[in-house]
Amino acid sequence: MGPLAGVKIIEIAGIGPGPFCAMMLADMGADVIRVDRAGHVRGGDISVPPADVMNRGRRSIGVDLKSPEGVEAVMRMVDSADGLIEGFRPGVAERLGIGPDECLARNPTLAYGRMTGWGQDGPYAHTAGHDINYIALAGALEPMGRQGEAPVPPLNLVGDFGGGGMMLAYGMVCAILEARSSGHGQVVDAAMVDGAAALMTFFHGFRAMGIWSDERGTNLLDTGAYFYDVYETSDGKYVSIGSIEPQFYAELRAKLQLDDPEWDAQMSRSEWPALKEKLGAIFLTRSRDEWCELIEGSDVCFAPVLTMAEAPEHPHNKARGTFTEVAGVVQPRPAPRFSRTDSSIQRPPPHAGQHTDEVLADCGFDEHEVAEMRESGAVA
Repeated sequence: MGPLAGVKIIEIAGIGPGPFCAMMLADMGADVIRVDRAGHVRGGDISVPPADVMNRGRRSIGVDLKSPEGVEAVMRMVDSADGLIEGFRPGVAERLGIGPDECLARNPTLAYGRMTGWGQDGPYAHTAGHDINYIALAGALEPMGRQGEAPVPPLNLVGDFGGGGMMLAYGMVCAILEARSSGHGQVVDAAMVDGAAALMTFFHGFRAMGIWSDERGTNLLDTGAYFYDVYETSDGKYVSIGSIEPQFYAELRAKLQLDDPEWDAQMSRSEWPALKEKLGAIFLTRSRDEWCELIEGSDVCFAPVLTMAEAPEHPHNKARGTFTEVAGVVQPRPAPRFSRTDSSIQRPPPHAGQHTDEVLADCGFDEHEVAEMRESGAVA
Protein backbone atom coordinates (compact mmCIF):
# COMPACT_ATOMS: atom_id res chain seq x y z
CA MET A 1 0.00 0.00 0.00
CA GLY A 2 0.99 3.65 -0.02
CA PRO A 3 1.00 6.45 -2.61
CA LEU A 4 3.88 4.88 -4.56
CA ALA A 5 2.31 1.42 -4.82
CA GLY A 6 3.09 0.04 -8.28
CA VAL A 7 6.36 1.94 -8.62
CA LYS A 8 9.45 -0.26 -9.01
CA ILE A 9 12.89 0.99 -7.96
CA ILE A 10 16.28 -0.71 -8.33
CA GLU A 11 18.67 0.29 -5.53
CA ILE A 12 22.36 -0.39 -6.08
CA ALA A 13 23.42 -0.94 -2.47
CA GLY A 14 25.47 1.79 -0.83
CA ILE A 15 25.71 3.57 2.50
CA GLY A 16 24.07 6.59 4.10
CA PRO A 17 21.92 8.78 1.84
CA GLY A 18 21.24 6.21 -0.88
CA PRO A 19 19.68 3.68 1.51
CA PHE A 20 17.75 6.50 3.21
CA CYS A 21 16.28 7.50 -0.15
CA ALA A 22 15.36 3.88 -0.85
CA MET A 23 13.78 3.55 2.60
CA MET A 24 11.63 6.62 2.00
CA LEU A 25 10.44 5.28 -1.36
CA ALA A 26 9.75 1.82 0.10
CA ASP A 27 7.90 3.38 3.05
CA MET A 28 5.60 5.06 0.53
CA GLY A 29 4.76 1.74 -1.10
CA ALA A 30 7.34 1.41 -3.89
CA ASP A 31 8.70 -2.05 -4.66
CA VAL A 32 12.40 -1.43 -3.98
CA ILE A 33 14.85 -4.17 -4.95
CA ARG A 34 18.23 -3.77 -3.30
CA VAL A 35 21.17 -5.07 -5.34
CA ASP A 36 23.72 -6.23 -2.76
CA ARG A 37 27.19 -7.46 -3.62
CA ALA A 38 27.33 -11.21 -4.06
CA GLY A 39 30.34 -11.27 -1.74
CA HIS A 40 28.22 -9.81 1.07
CA VAL A 41 25.79 -12.72 1.05
CA ARG A 42 26.42 -14.65 4.27
CA GLY A 43 23.29 -16.72 4.75
CA GLY A 44 21.95 -16.95 8.28
CA ASP A 45 18.58 -17.23 9.98
CA ILE A 46 16.10 -15.26 7.86
CA SER A 47 13.64 -15.26 10.75
CA VAL A 48 15.98 -12.83 12.54
CA PRO A 49 16.22 -9.66 10.39
CA PRO A 50 19.31 -7.42 10.55
CA ALA A 51 19.08 -4.46 12.93
CA ASP A 52 19.89 -1.82 10.30
CA VAL A 53 16.34 -0.46 10.06
CA MET A 54 17.27 2.01 7.33
CA ASN A 55 17.31 -1.00 4.99
CA ARG A 56 13.70 -1.84 5.82
CA GLY A 57 10.96 -2.36 3.30
CA ARG A 58 12.78 -3.88 0.36
CA ARG A 59 13.86 -7.17 -1.14
CA SER A 60 17.53 -8.03 -1.67
CA ILE A 61 19.30 -9.81 -4.49
CA GLY A 62 22.99 -10.72 -4.36
CA VAL A 63 24.78 -9.84 -7.62
CA ASP A 64 28.40 -9.76 -8.80
CA LEU A 65 28.49 -6.50 -10.75
CA LYS A 66 31.91 -7.42 -12.17
CA SER A 67 30.34 -10.40 -13.92
CA PRO A 68 28.73 -9.87 -17.35
CA GLU A 69 25.93 -12.22 -16.31
CA GLY A 70 25.43 -10.26 -13.12
CA VAL A 71 25.24 -6.99 -15.03
CA GLU A 72 22.73 -8.53 -17.43
CA ALA A 73 20.62 -9.62 -14.45
CA VAL A 74 20.49 -6.00 -13.27
CA MET A 75 19.62 -4.85 -16.78
CA ARG A 76 16.73 -7.31 -16.94
CA MET A 77 15.42 -5.68 -13.75
CA VAL A 78 15.94 -2.23 -15.26
CA ASP A 79 13.77 -3.19 -18.22
CA SER A 80 10.64 -3.11 -16.07
CA ALA A 81 11.69 -0.51 -13.48
CA ASP A 82 10.54 3.05 -13.00
CA GLY A 83 13.81 4.14 -11.43
CA LEU A 84 17.32 3.16 -10.41
CA ILE A 85 19.45 4.78 -7.71
CA GLU A 86 23.20 4.46 -7.24
CA GLY A 87 25.73 6.18 -5.01
CA PHE A 88 29.07 5.52 -6.68
CA ARG A 89 31.70 8.14 -7.37
CA PRO A 90 31.28 9.69 -10.83
CA GLY A 91 32.23 7.24 -13.59
CA VAL A 92 32.09 4.02 -11.56
CA ALA A 93 28.61 2.98 -12.71
CA GLU A 94 29.69 3.58 -16.30
CA ARG A 95 32.74 1.34 -15.85
CA LEU A 96 30.53 -1.41 -14.43
CA GLY A 97 28.22 -1.18 -17.45
CA ILE A 98 25.18 0.06 -15.53
CA GLY A 99 25.56 3.79 -16.20
CA PRO A 100 22.73 6.04 -17.33
CA ASP A 101 23.43 5.63 -21.05
CA GLU A 102 23.22 1.86 -20.85
CA CYS A 103 20.16 1.86 -18.60
CA LEU A 104 18.23 4.48 -20.56
CA ALA A 105 18.99 2.60 -23.79
CA ARG A 106 17.24 -0.41 -22.25
CA ASN A 107 14.43 1.60 -20.64
CA PRO A 108 13.94 5.08 -22.15
CA THR A 109 11.46 6.14 -19.44
CA LEU A 110 13.79 5.32 -16.52
CA ALA A 111 14.52 7.85 -13.77
CA TYR A 112 18.23 7.31 -13.09
CA GLY A 113 19.13 8.69 -9.67
CA ARG A 114 22.73 9.49 -8.75
CA MET A 115 23.67 10.21 -5.13
CA THR A 116 27.03 11.87 -4.49
CA GLY A 117 28.51 14.35 -2.08
CA TRP A 118 29.99 16.83 -4.56
CA GLY A 119 27.92 16.11 -7.67
CA GLN A 120 28.78 14.62 -11.05
CA ASP A 121 31.04 17.52 -12.03
CA GLY A 122 33.09 20.35 -10.53
CA PRO A 123 36.61 20.49 -9.03
CA TYR A 124 35.69 18.29 -6.04
CA ALA A 125 33.66 15.72 -8.01
CA HIS A 126 36.21 12.90 -7.81
CA THR A 127 37.47 13.50 -4.26
CA ALA A 128 36.35 11.63 -1.17
CA GLY A 129 34.20 13.31 1.44
CA HIS A 130 31.63 12.90 4.17
CA ASP A 131 28.57 14.79 5.42
CA ILE A 132 30.69 17.18 7.49
CA ASN A 133 32.65 18.23 4.41
CA TYR A 134 29.62 18.71 2.18
CA ILE A 135 27.74 20.92 4.65
CA ALA A 136 30.95 22.86 5.32
CA LEU A 137 31.34 23.77 1.64
CA ALA A 138 27.61 24.54 1.34
CA GLY A 139 27.85 27.20 4.06
CA ALA A 140 25.52 25.20 6.30
CA LEU A 141 28.01 24.14 8.99
CA GLU A 142 29.66 27.48 9.83
CA PRO A 143 26.52 29.11 11.31
CA MET A 144 25.77 26.20 13.65
CA GLY A 145 27.02 26.67 17.18
CA ARG A 146 27.31 29.11 20.03
CA GLN A 147 29.01 32.48 20.03
CA GLY A 148 32.75 32.22 20.53
CA GLU A 149 32.75 28.46 20.01
CA ALA A 150 33.53 26.21 17.05
CA PRO A 151 30.79 25.12 14.63
CA VAL A 152 28.91 22.03 15.84
CA PRO A 153 28.17 19.28 13.26
CA PRO A 154 24.43 18.45 13.50
CA LEU A 155 24.99 14.67 13.36
CA ASN A 156 24.81 13.77 9.65
CA LEU A 157 21.24 14.98 9.28
CA VAL A 158 21.83 17.99 7.01
CA GLY A 159 24.10 16.47 4.36
CA ASP A 160 23.45 12.74 4.21
CA PHE A 161 19.77 12.66 4.98
CA GLY A 162 18.16 16.11 4.51
CA GLY A 163 20.33 17.43 1.68
CA GLY A 164 21.10 13.99 0.26
CA GLY A 165 18.70 11.08 0.58
CA MET A 166 15.57 13.16 0.99
CA MET A 167 16.45 15.36 -1.99
CA LEU A 168 17.12 12.28 -4.12
CA ALA A 169 13.77 10.74 -3.12
CA TYR A 170 12.05 14.00 -4.07
CA GLY A 171 13.97 14.12 -7.35
CA MET A 172 13.10 10.53 -8.20
CA VAL A 173 9.39 11.08 -7.70
CA CYS A 174 9.58 14.27 -9.80
CA ALA A 175 11.40 12.46 -12.63
CA ILE A 176 9.02 9.49 -12.56
CA LEU A 177 5.99 11.80 -12.74
CA GLU A 178 7.54 13.76 -15.63
CA ALA A 179 8.40 10.56 -17.51
CA ARG A 180 4.77 9.45 -17.35
CA SER A 181 3.70 12.58 -19.19
CA SER A 182 6.64 12.98 -21.58
CA GLY A 183 7.60 9.36 -22.19
CA HIS A 184 11.25 10.21 -21.55
CA GLY A 185 13.49 9.30 -18.64
CA GLN A 186 16.39 11.36 -17.32
CA VAL A 187 19.25 11.52 -14.84
CA VAL A 188 18.66 12.93 -11.36
CA ASP A 189 21.97 14.38 -10.13
CA ALA A 190 21.52 14.70 -6.35
CA ALA A 191 24.57 16.19 -4.64
CA MET A 192 24.67 16.63 -0.88
CA VAL A 193 26.45 19.97 -1.21
CA ASP A 194 23.60 21.24 -3.42
CA GLY A 195 20.93 19.87 -1.11
CA ALA A 196 22.53 21.31 2.02
CA ALA A 197 22.80 24.69 0.30
CA ALA A 198 19.10 24.52 -0.63
CA LEU A 199 18.22 23.88 3.02
CA MET A 200 19.91 27.21 3.87
CA THR A 201 17.63 29.25 1.57
CA PHE A 202 15.67 30.77 4.46
CA PHE A 203 18.85 32.12 6.06
CA HIS A 204 20.17 33.59 2.83
CA GLY A 205 16.94 35.57 2.72
CA PHE A 206 17.42 36.76 6.29
CA ARG A 207 20.99 37.78 5.50
CA ALA A 208 19.87 39.71 2.40
CA MET A 209 17.31 41.55 4.53
CA GLY A 210 20.03 42.56 6.98
CA ILE A 211 18.55 40.64 9.91
CA TRP A 212 21.12 37.83 10.08
CA SER A 213 24.66 38.36 11.34
CA ASP A 214 27.60 36.31 10.11
CA GLU A 215 28.75 36.04 13.72
CA ARG A 216 27.72 32.59 14.89
CA GLY A 217 25.45 32.31 17.90
CA THR A 218 24.19 35.90 17.90
CA ASN A 219 20.99 35.55 15.90
CA LEU A 220 17.36 34.74 16.52
CA LEU A 221 17.54 31.03 15.68
CA ASP A 222 21.14 30.06 16.42
CA THR A 223 21.11 30.26 20.26
CA GLY A 224 21.75 34.00 20.25
CA ALA A 225 18.27 34.80 21.60
CA TYR A 226 17.51 33.85 25.22
CA PHE A 227 13.93 32.98 24.30
CA TYR A 228 15.01 30.44 21.64
CA ASP A 229 17.43 28.01 23.24
CA VAL A 230 17.83 24.92 25.39
CA TYR A 231 18.29 25.17 29.14
CA GLU A 232 19.64 22.75 31.71
CA THR A 233 17.38 21.74 34.57
CA SER A 234 18.22 20.81 38.16
CA ASP A 235 18.45 17.08 37.35
CA GLY A 236 21.00 17.59 34.55
CA LYS A 237 18.43 17.26 31.77
CA TYR A 238 17.27 19.92 29.30
CA VAL A 239 14.19 21.74 28.07
CA SER A 240 13.68 23.72 24.85
CA ILE A 241 12.11 27.18 24.58
CA GLY A 242 11.00 28.87 21.34
CA SER A 243 8.94 31.83 22.54
CA ILE A 244 9.51 34.15 19.58
CA GLU A 245 6.11 35.71 18.80
CA PRO A 246 4.83 38.32 21.28
CA GLN A 247 1.91 36.20 22.48
CA PHE A 248 4.16 33.21 23.11
CA TYR A 249 6.76 35.35 24.84
CA ALA A 250 4.01 36.81 27.05
CA GLU A 251 3.02 33.26 28.00
CA LEU A 252 6.63 32.48 28.90
CA ARG A 253 6.79 35.54 31.12
CA ALA A 254 3.53 34.61 32.82
CA LYS A 255 4.55 31.01 33.47
CA LEU A 256 7.98 31.97 34.84
CA GLN A 257 6.74 35.15 36.58
CA LEU A 258 9.14 37.37 34.66
CA ASP A 259 7.51 40.58 35.85
CA ASP A 260 10.55 42.86 35.99
CA PRO A 261 10.59 45.54 33.22
CA GLU A 262 14.00 44.25 32.10
CA TRP A 263 12.11 41.50 30.25
CA ASP A 264 10.07 44.03 28.22
CA ALA A 265 12.62 44.70 25.48
CA GLN A 266 12.48 41.22 23.95
CA MET A 267 14.22 42.15 20.69
CA SER A 268 16.96 44.30 22.19
CA ARG A 269 19.94 42.18 21.17
CA SER A 270 22.34 43.98 23.50
CA GLU A 271 20.33 42.57 26.43
CA TRP A 272 20.22 38.99 25.20
CA PRO A 273 23.42 37.68 26.90
CA ALA A 274 22.47 39.00 30.35
CA LEU A 275 18.88 37.77 30.11
CA LYS A 276 20.06 34.37 28.85
CA GLU A 277 22.18 33.99 31.97
CA LYS A 278 19.24 34.92 34.20
CA LEU A 279 16.84 32.59 32.41
CA GLY A 280 19.37 29.79 32.68
CA ALA A 281 19.54 30.27 36.45
CA ILE A 282 15.75 30.09 36.67
CA PHE A 283 15.55 26.79 34.79
CA LEU A 284 18.16 25.29 37.10
CA THR A 285 15.75 25.66 40.03
CA ARG A 286 13.49 22.78 38.92
CA SER A 287 13.78 19.35 37.34
CA ARG A 288 12.78 18.68 33.75
CA ASP A 289 9.63 16.89 34.88
CA GLU A 290 8.68 19.79 37.12
CA TRP A 291 9.06 22.23 34.22
CA CYS A 292 6.93 19.89 32.07
CA GLU A 293 4.23 19.93 34.72
CA LEU A 294 4.24 23.72 34.73
CA ILE A 295 4.67 24.54 31.03
CA GLU A 296 3.88 21.51 28.83
CA GLY A 297 0.70 21.98 26.84
CA SER A 298 0.84 25.78 27.02
CA ASP A 299 1.61 28.26 24.23
CA VAL A 300 5.11 28.96 25.51
CA CYS A 301 6.51 26.86 22.62
CA PHE A 302 8.08 24.36 24.97
CA ALA A 303 9.17 20.73 24.86
CA PRO A 304 11.42 18.56 26.98
CA VAL A 305 14.68 17.53 25.30
CA LEU A 306 14.26 13.76 25.09
CA THR A 307 16.80 11.03 24.49
CA MET A 308 16.34 8.55 21.65
CA ALA A 309 15.12 6.03 24.21
CA GLU A 310 12.67 8.46 25.79
CA ALA A 311 11.10 9.84 22.60
CA PRO A 312 9.01 6.74 21.72
CA GLU A 313 7.51 6.75 25.22
CA HIS A 314 6.32 10.36 25.28
CA PRO A 315 2.50 10.58 25.37
CA HIS A 316 2.30 12.78 22.26
CA ASN A 317 4.49 10.47 20.19
CA LYS A 318 2.54 7.46 21.43
CA ALA A 319 -0.77 9.09 20.54
CA ARG A 320 0.50 9.93 17.05
CA GLY A 321 2.14 6.56 16.53
CA THR A 322 5.34 8.39 15.60
CA PHE A 323 7.36 5.29 16.46
CA THR A 324 6.58 1.65 15.84
CA GLU A 325 8.18 -1.73 16.49
CA VAL A 326 9.06 -4.16 13.72
CA ALA A 327 10.78 -7.47 14.38
CA GLY A 328 11.58 -6.34 17.91
CA VAL A 329 13.25 -3.07 16.87
CA VAL A 330 11.71 0.27 17.84
CA GLN A 331 12.04 2.72 14.96
CA PRO A 332 10.40 5.82 13.46
CA ARG A 333 7.19 5.19 11.56
CA PRO A 334 7.08 6.33 7.91
CA ALA A 335 6.36 10.01 7.35
CA PRO A 336 4.43 11.92 6.15
CA ARG A 337 0.93 10.52 6.69
CA PHE A 338 -1.73 10.11 3.99
CA SER A 339 -5.49 10.07 4.52
CA ARG A 340 -6.30 7.49 1.84
CA THR A 341 -3.12 5.68 0.77
CA ASP A 342 -1.26 5.62 4.05
CA SER A 343 2.35 4.52 4.10
CA SER A 344 3.70 1.53 6.02
CA ILE A 345 6.84 -0.49 6.65
CA GLN A 346 6.45 -3.28 4.10
CA ARG A 347 8.93 -5.69 5.67
CA PRO A 348 11.93 -5.69 8.03
CA PRO A 349 15.46 -5.25 6.65
CA PRO A 350 16.51 -8.17 4.43
CA HIS A 351 19.62 -10.27 4.67
CA ALA A 352 21.87 -9.65 1.66
CA GLY A 353 20.65 -11.85 -1.19
CA GLN A 354 17.62 -13.12 0.73
CA HIS A 355 15.23 -12.67 -2.22
CA THR A 356 17.56 -13.54 -5.12
CA ASP A 357 15.47 -16.40 -6.54
CA GLU A 358 12.18 -14.53 -6.03
CA VAL A 359 13.39 -11.36 -7.76
CA LEU A 360 14.96 -13.22 -10.67
CA ALA A 361 11.74 -15.17 -11.20
CA ASP A 362 9.80 -11.90 -11.21
CA CYS A 363 12.12 -10.66 -13.96
CA GLY A 364 11.45 -13.70 -16.14
CA PHE A 365 14.50 -15.87 -15.42
CA ASP A 366 13.72 -19.58 -15.49
CA GLU A 367 15.11 -22.11 -13.01
CA HIS A 368 17.83 -23.24 -15.41
CA GLU A 369 19.10 -19.68 -15.93
CA VAL A 370 19.10 -19.01 -12.19
CA ALA A 371 21.01 -22.24 -11.53
CA GLU A 372 23.62 -21.31 -14.14
CA MET A 373 24.10 -17.83 -12.71
CA ARG A 374 24.37 -19.17 -9.21
CA GLU A 375 26.95 -21.75 -10.27
CA SER A 376 29.02 -19.10 -12.04
CA GLY A 377 28.85 -16.76 -9.05
CA ALA A 378 26.98 -14.06 -10.99
CA VAL A 379 24.28 -14.12 -8.30
CA ALA A 380 24.23 -15.33 -4.71
